[in-house]
Amino acid sequence: MHSNHASHFNLAAAAHAAMIEHGFQPDFSSAAAAELAAIEAQAGTLAAADGVIDLRSLLWSSIDNDTSKDLDQIEWAEQLPDGRIRVLVGVADVDARVAQGTSIDRHAQSETTSVYTGVVVFPMLPTALSEGVTSLNENEDRAAVVIEFAVDGEGGVSGGKVYRALVRNRAQLAYPSVGAWLDGSGEAPPKVAANRDLAAQLRLQDAAAQRMEGCRFQHGALDLETIQTRPVLASDQPIAIAPILKNRATILIEEFMVAANGVVARTFENAGLASIRRVVRTPKRWPRIVELAAARGATLPADPDSKALNDFLLAQKQKDPDHFPDLSLTVIKLMGPGEYVLVKPNETAPGHFGLAVEDYTHSTAPNRRFPDVVTQRLVKAWIAGTPSPYSEDLLNAIAQRCTEREDAARKVEREMHKRIAAVVLEKHIGQSYRAIVTGVNHYGTFVRTLDPHVEGMLVSGGKGLDVGDKLTVRLVDTDPARGFIDFAAHSGDLS
Repeated sequence: MHSNHASHFNLAAAAHAAMIEHGFQPDFSSAAAAELAAIEAQAGTLAAADGVIDLRSLLWSSIDNDTSKDLDQIEWAEQLPDGRIRVLVGVADVDARVAQGTSIDRHAQSETTSVYTGVVVFPMLPTALSEGVTSLNENEDRAAVVIEFAVDGEGGVSGGKVYRALVRNRAQLAYPSVGAWLDGSGEAPPKVAANRDLAAQLRLQDAAAQRMEGCRFQHGALDLETIQTRPVLASDQPIAIAPILKNRATILIEEFMVAANGVVARTFENAGLASIRRVVRTPKRWPRIVELAAARGATLPADPDSKALNDFLLAQKQKDPDHFPDLSLTVIKLMGPGEYVLVKPNETAPGHFGLAVEDYTHSTAPNRRFPDVVTQRLVKAWIAGTPSPYSEDLLNAIAQRCTEREDAARKVEREMHKRIAAVVLEKHIGQSYRAIVTGVNHYGTFVRTLDPHVEGMLVSGGKGLDVGDKLTVRLVDTDPARGFIDFAAHSGDLS
């Protein structure tokens, strides 16, 4: 065993080292700094241009994580006479501040994504932009690309439009409080309680999202439930691990983003323009998914069928909720990761198997994802009637780079999650936890504690255990440098 006095471990330094190890360049160049100074000097200027609609009078709001500072999108909706709900999603116009080919742009094209390590954010764009000048901050006038669509009573989306606008975020809100209010388990957030029109606006948005979610599930969208956590920080040091819970507010934003990205993808398709799409291909390991279902007494068709798979998942969620996140994770791994691909004019794009959508791109998070910046530039060129700013060869190279960097970012975030958990648990060595076995292989037996949700190895007492077994474990050691957490099984009962 290996005690490393985790409380003295420098997580920020480890995160920076992990970034470099995985091929990132977390520090901006002096040339980028000079460009940033020039952008900030012009930050107060926001002139209306031809074809830009002034929508600052609308009651826009944003919903994001409690800690989010890089606000990419805002939302607004209205009830139409025919029963449909008109939805507008305003996306930060990053391109209005960051020109193609500049040092800041080249850095973003190389990194392709912001990396969130739990203790440090390594932004794709300088923080002064992503959290300042190009962020849709509350009570600030901003340039935006607006994506519009209408939702009918069955959840179908129609009437897609994309255009440029000036916007103003009237209320920056957070998922936990808005979600609790929407589902009736909590009071209205102060900003919502103080503004009847804002409350009505959010209720209308929620109604649209609930229709859309039901429609996608009917078409085979997968209801997967992986366990995501975040560190609770005090003086920039993690002191606990908290679950990130899905709620009505997160569903609202997810549904709006799926619909908005679909509108943009169809806009490119109808215009005959090459673009970058986000896809999750039909699972190549479908036979293994069929085997998994058979082992649980269910039958799936021989050919990939997302609707049948989701019916199986829903049944398993009801039957074994404790183990459902592990089943979800297994299915996700067997489906394979998402990827970015070039889609040429008049070419059929692969769909997104997990979302049950055929037309999908990434366009709604340009402060933190480079594909969205590229998509934004393609959209603005189409609106202006000018040639595409990217050749097909360059789009293909960017798509491949974004896929590769996204995989590297996941590795950094996964490594740091393990290190943070090791630091948090160092003070709790000797404590007992309820746990479930998540894996058994030649390396050993692995478990996940139920509260907090932490993965570790069973270094003793694992004989005869198998995946899905529930037990009580005792924490015996941590090693934050390697992200190791060691448990021992014992026969005690925590209840």
